[in-house]
Amino acid sequence: MLRQGSGSIITIGSAAGLRGGFGGHVYGASKAAAIHLSRSAASELARGGVRVNSISPGGIVTGIFTKSAGVHGSDADRVLGVVANRFATLQPIPRAGVTSDIAQAAVFLASDAASFITGQDLAVDGGFVPFGKFGWEESVELRAELSRLVRAEIAKEPETSRDEQPSRRPMAAPRGRLWW
Repeated sequence: MLRQGSGSIITIGSAAGLRGGFGGHVYGASKAAAIHLSRSAASELARGGVRVNSISPGGIVTGIFTKSAGVHGSDADRVLGVVANRFATLQPIPRAGVTSDIAQAAVFLASDAASFITGQDLAVDGGFVPFGKFGWEESVELRAELSRLVRAEIAKEPETSRDEQPSRRPMAAPRGRLWW
C-alpha cells in the first residue's frame, strides 16, 4: 500500500471497546486496544496515502450469542430471532443490527467517498454507545437473560422434524434489504 501510495486498512473494534460494562473486562480492553492501534497506525501511514480506520459493532445478530449459550449448528440459526428481538430493545434505533450493516460501513470506509477519513472509529451500534443506559450489572444480566431465552427457544419443538432441512425464509429489513 505504501509502495502504491494508497490503500485502506479497516480493523474491527466493538462497542465494548468504547464504553465499559458491555462485555467482559478482557474483551473490552482488547477491543479498545484494537481501536487505539488503528489510530496509531493511521498516524504513521497517512503521509504514505494509507488510511486506517476501525468499525465498532454494537448488538449485531450472529451465532456467537447462541453459541455462548451452548447452542450449535442449525439449532443456533433457528434461535437467532430471540437474540434479534432482545437486541432491538437495547438502543435508540429499535432493531437489532445485522451483518450487512457492518459490511456496508466497511465498503464505505474502503471507498473513495471516505478518502479524507483516517484514524477514526465508526460505531455501528444503533446509538447504543452514546445513548444506551447500560452498566456492568445490566450487561451481566443481559448475557444471562440471552442464555436463558436461547435455551428456552431451543427446548421448544422445531416446526420441522430434525431430519428435514428447515426453510430459510427471508425477513424484511430496513431499506428494502433482506436478511436471513
